[in-house]
Amino acid sequence: MDIQRIRQDFPILDRTVYGKPLVYLDNGATTQKPRMVVEAITDEYYSVNANVHRGVHYLSQQATELHEGSRETVRRYINARSTSEIIFTRGTTEGINLLVASFGQEFMQEGDEVIISVMEHHSNIVPWQLLQARKGIKIKVVPMNDKGELLLDEYEKLFTERTKIVSIMQVSNVLGTINPIKEMIATAHKHGVPFMVDAAQSIPHMKVDVQDLDADFIVFSAHKVYGPTGIGVVYGKEEWLDRLPPYQGGGEMIKQVSFEKTTFADLPFKFEAGTPDYIGTTAFAKALDYVKGIGIENIAAHEHFLLEYATEQMKEIPGMRIFGEAANKGGVISFLVGDIHHFDMGTLLDRLGIAVRTGHHCAQPLMQRLGVEGTIRASFGMYNTREEVDTLVAGIKRVSQMF
Repeated sequence: MDIQRIRQDFPILDRTVYGKPLVYLDNGATTQKPRMVVEAITDEYYSVNANVHRGVHYLSQQATELHEGSRETVRRYINARSTSEIIFTRGTTEGINLLVASFGQEFMQEGDEVIISVMEHHSNIVPWQLLQARKGIKIKVVPMNDKGELLLDEYEKLFTERTKIVSIMQVSNVLGTINPIKEMIATAHKHGVPFMVDAAQSIPHMKVDVQDLDADFIVFSAHKVYGPTGIGVVYGKEEWLDRLPPYQGGGEMIKQVSFEKTTFADLPFKFEAGTPDYIGTTAFAKALDYVKGIGIENIAAHEHFLLEYATEQMKEIPGMRIFGEAANKGGVISFLVGDIHHFDMGTLLDRLGIAVRTGHHCAQPLMQRLGVEGTIRASFGMYNTREEVDTLVAGIKRVSQMF
């Protein structure tokens, strides 16, 4: 990988913050966008903009071809069997809500159980709690050890005859832990239970092959994989999606409507009510093509180098506490230094041009397990450099000396 050449594709990386060169280490929250992604948005609005699927005129047909071509790009990227298994949403959060609502409506009754983990993002906790309030389901939680690794023996003990679904993240947005999802899916299937994967933090950093994993459902967002905001994907095995009721009603998702009865469109359109973000899907496809051109294996290797180098350097800082030291870990470091509040550290690093995330990272139950209110999080992307890690480490030392 030629990192400097890659960085030239991201104009925002050339800017300064408070007179300092920007060091962007908040990729777990959202990644920056390459020029080609932004240009795809502009180009389509200026030259192809028309509502998809509904028009016989040329612009509508051209926009439809781009939109459905993007669906095929996503299908290839995750190795789904069919574009019928690719549903466009507004992002991971909407995808999880879609599946919780539809699956819960069709397959869960009072007393039925879902298994999640202690490290889940709020978007994979709160929708299940809303279903719990509506239908009286039970939520079971997989615990973890002090390294931030899920306890698989305890996981298997959670299954009962009332377990209806498992929903767990592939990579922790706080700890960086790469969970053994393929093994966990196999365990769930042994019990006859489907498995939903939150892949928001894995899609940008590692190969995700839905057929190899044998996942029943996967959700992820474009903006975390160098694409635009407001667009995401639900993948579902066709046999499952056929059985789920629609999440929303309206145009596009119907075959026939009368005041007596409505019949629904075939997959994937049954779950895509209303005008889709067809501009966003085109830009999303451009982002995936960009990542594919660089090579996800190359990106993973580079980010792993940054993770190891940063971890080694940061451990030399007096008072450093790193949360999450799993044997299999992605490019995320959550940390605290002595008694310095995470907000204070983050604010002062920002004054040095270093963008990190502070707080509970939408994972308050995990913070409770760790015994802290929040952490500082540095998360790496393909365009980050060793020199930026040095800047981060020097910044932490400088702030620490101030306290």
